[in-house]
Amino acid sequence: MKRFSIMIITALLAWSMSATAQKSTLSGSISGLPEGTYAILDEVVGNQLRPVDTLKLDKSGSYKVAMNITEPTMYVLHTDSRDVSSGYFLLAPKEKVTADMVYLEEQKMFKITACKGSKNVDLYRQFNDLLLGAVNQTMQAMLPYQLEKLLRDNKDVLMSAFLVTVFEQDFENHAPLYVEIRDALQKEYPNHFLVKQLQDRLRNVLLPGMEAPDIAMKDPEGNVRKLSDLKGNVVLLDFWASWCSPCRRENPNVVKLYHRFHDKGFEIFSVSLDNTREAWVKAIKADGLVWPNHVSDLQGWTSTGGKTYGVSSVPNTILIDRDGKIIARNLRGAELEKKLEEIFGK
Repeated sequence: MKRFSIMIITALLAWSMSATAQKSTLSGSISGLPEGTYAILDEVVGNQLRPVDTLKLDKSGSYKVAMNITEPTMYVLHTDSRDVSSGYFLLAPKEKVTADMVYLEEQKMFKITACKGSKNVDLYRQFNDLLLGAVNQTMQAMLPYQLEKLLRDNKDVLMSAFLVTVFEQDFENHAPLYVEIRDALQKEYPNHFLVKQLQDRLRNVLLPGMEAPDIAMKDPEGNVRKLSDLKGNVVLLDFWASWCSPCRRENPNVVKLYHRFHDKGFEIFSVSLDNTREAWVKAIKADGLVWPNHVSDLQGWTSTGGKTYGVSSVPNTILIDRDGKIIARNLRGAELEKKLEEIFGK
C-alpha cells in the first residue's frame, strides 16, 4: 500500500493578508477508534503541523470542527499516536463538509466512507478507495492506469495537484499528467502554492510536442555546429560518451538506422559528455559514426548541452521532428527503429 509521506506535502500558505477569513466546518462520524483515543486535526504549515483541534467524539462517534480560513487549506487528521499517514483534507473557505470515516488500524489511516460538500475531499476519498481496493496482483497492475484516469477526469479539482505526487517515482512517464493538472488549475488558482509546486516541478522539463531547445557547440575541428541548422529533417539528438559501455553497445544500431533512413531525411546530432578530445575522436572512428554532427565542450557531466536537456544519464536520446519539436525521449534499439519506420515507412 502506497502511503503519503508528510515530507511531500507543501504548505498552503495565506497569500493575501488582507483577505477576510471565512468559516468552514468539517463534521461527520468516525468509527473504528478504540475507546479513549483522540482524533487530532492539524493544519499543514510548511513542513510542520500546527494543531487546530482535538475531535471529541460522542457515543455515536460524531464530531464537528470549525475553522476560519482565507483560502483552500490542507489539514491532516491523525490519532493521538500521531500516525503520519492518517488522512488529508483540503478545505475551501465557506465550505460545510460532512465526512463519515472509519479508522483502519492496519493501514494507520482514516478511510472516508461518505462525503458531501467538497470536491477536494471526495476526490481524496475516491483516490484512496482505489488504493485500498488493489488487493491482488492483477488489480495492482491496473492501479496506475486507474489513478491516472481519476486524476485526469478531475484535473480541475485542486486536490489533484497534491495527489498526482503519488507518481513522483515515475515522474518522466507521468509528466504529461502533471502538465494537464497544472494547466487546468492555473486560471482559478494562479498563485496557489500547490499549483506553484507543479510549476516548479515542471520547470525545464522537455516533453513531446515541445520545441527542442537549440544547442550550439564545437565539433572536433573546432567548428561550431547548431542543432537548429538541421531543421527540416527528423533528428536524433544523441547524448553519449566514449566511456559509456551501453552507449558503445547501442552505436551499431544507431549507425544502421542512419544508413537506412538518412536519404529520407534522417540526421543525427551527437553530443559527447567526454572530458578529453582524444578519447572522443577515437570512439567516433572506432564505432563508425560517419555523420558530421559531433559536438562536445569536453566538460563531462557539466556539458552545456546536457544541462539544456536535463541529461543525468547516458545513453540519452531525443527524437525531433522536421519542425523542431520533440517527438519522443529515450528511444533506443527496436523502439527507435519502429518509430522511424512509422515516420519514413518500411
